[in-house]
Amino acid sequence: MALMIRCVHKTSHVFSSSVGRLFAADHRWFLSVRGRVAAAKHDSTSSSLSTTGCTMSKKLLVDVDCGVDDAQAIMLALAAPNVELLGVTCVHGNTTVENVCKNTLRVLQACNKLEIPVFKGAAKPILGNSLSAGHFHGQDGLGDAPDASAPGVELVQKEDAVSAMIRIVNENPGEVSLVATAPLTNLALAVRMDPSLPSKLRGLYIMGGNTESRGNTTVCAEFNFAADPEAAYVVLNDYHCPTYLACWEFTCYSKLSWEFCDAWLAQDTDKARFMARIFRHSIEASQSERLQKEFVAGTGFVSCDSYAMAAAVDDSFITESDHYPVSVELTGTHTRGMMVVDTVGFLKKTHKAFIMKKVDMEKFKQMMMAALQ
Repeated sequence: MALMIRCVHKTSHVFSSSVGRLFAADHRWFLSVRGRVAAAKHDSTSSSLSTTGCTMSKKLLVDVDCGVDDAQAIMLALAAPNVELLGVTCVHGNTTVENVCKNTLRVLQACNKLEIPVFKGAAKPILGNSLSAGHFHGQDGLGDAPDASAPGVELVQKEDAVSAMIRIVNENPGEVSLVATAPLTNLALAVRMDPSLPSKLRGLYIMGGNTESRGNTTVCAEFNFAADPEAAYVVLNDYHCPTYLACWEFTCYSKLSWEFCDAWLAQDTDKARFMARIFRHSIEASQSERLQKEFVAGTGFVSCDSYAMAAAVDDSFITESDHYPVSVELTGTHTRGMMVVDTVGFLKKTHKAFIMKKVDMEKFKQMMMAALQ
């Protein structure tokens, strides 16, 4: 999920439980073929995660709440020559799960990839009410841009998303990277149904959470975690596999210029024209005073979900990260849904997540441009 806001003149945008651990994790196969440095130090210093890209074929499973930045992330993966997208699981978030399924099919159709299976998942969070990001993504999640030729929902698979997630990972043990760009409800349910699931993942890549208490949905919480704090808690505590986090503030610090965005959308392709139509609402919404306040570190084009996807596609994309235990606050009046980063060791957790700090922006530009070619 997340967002990508075209904030014309100021800062950036973020959207804005108490339950046992549910599901979580990210197992990103970080022992790379040619001596990559796979961990950051236990203190606050950063480390390079990778010194070389990986050219072998990669199997991805993507969990989305398909808004405009999820669409961009999916298109980035489909354009990568070394990626096999095994399926897309859908969950509530930016819009209803029914709309998410429709939107995912529209994106796959725009890329001539309707053969990729789409699965419907959780319609609401584990506790509480669903959130919506309609003010940014449009009420339908894709900018309320009509599409008379949209695929029918009969193309959605009969198998539910959680069962499909478990099945696909078990059919490809050690090979699947799971990319989660939405509230983590499906992932939490999956690990509760099959506790062995994380051990069979190659890696888990999450867009969500925050590191500086900068909220875009509530005072202190990022949208994906705020939309289901219990699920985020379960995933960050129960997925004991290589886990990579593209958090809200990081995506803002790693924003692209609006000049790049203009050139990106101006490409003479059907994909670029499709993206320009569905992104128009978000560009206009980003000019509001509220959304400009949500951005961190000034104006720019932030395709939040695409950072997590790029990291899953290319091992060399992340150039610096922190390596710390993480969790999620469930009960605070103002901090429910906020990600907790343990820099000292108070949580007494052995599993640590890679928190992205710096990435190869030139490589990112290339992958984004290719997504619409």
